Amino acid sequence: MKIWISDIQSPSNRIIKLNCEDHSGFKYLGDFDDDKLKDFLLELQESINVDKNIKLLKYYGYLHLFIISKK
Repeated sequence: MKIWISDIQSPSNRIIKLNCEDHSGFKYLGDFDDDKLKDFLLELQESINVDKNIKLLKYYGYLHLFIISKK
């Protein structure tokens, strides 16, 4: 599955938007299979529900993640 990404970071959080179609303002991330996508999501946050988020991305064609930075 081809994936495009928008990644907005601040000191307290990170907003990551993944899209399965070319979208203005997004950059091409790559062609991912399930294993590669699983590894990518776990790099973002270790406690993320990988299976649920992969299913959502496949079903809707996009996925928005809000990650809080813990310091």
